[in-house]
Amino acid sequence: QVQLVESGGGLVQAGGSLRLSCAASGRTFSTYAMGWFRQAPGKEREFVAGISRSANTWYADTVKGRFTISRDNAENTVYLQMNILKPEDTAVYYCAASGNVVRVPWGYDYWGQGTQVTVSS
Repeated sequence: QVQLVESGGGLVQAGGSLRLSCAASGRTFSTYAMGWFRQAPGKEREFVAGISRSANTWYADTVKGRFTISRDNAENTVYLQMNILKPEDTAVYYCAASGNVVRVPWGYDYWGQGTQVTVSS
């Protein structure tokens, strides 16, 4: 079992940057693919980025070129660097763990509690 705790959310102006972190418990972090999802009020949870066990990465078209996902297996942590933030990036951001990177939330076994990101215009 994996427990995930996100941090790094906050309020930022459009064009700014934030780095989210997701710390995982347990000794098996390196065996999981990790994903970042987000959910805005009244909308479905959507895929943002994913990273495989071998550090291959995938991104939603809406964030490609602005966001970067990375992982540090020694620190049991996955990161999401978010640059050139836009008001439409405002959402609760969740990290999740799975056997493989998939773009749908039901493909993930473990979830963090989420961290709020608000981008003002």
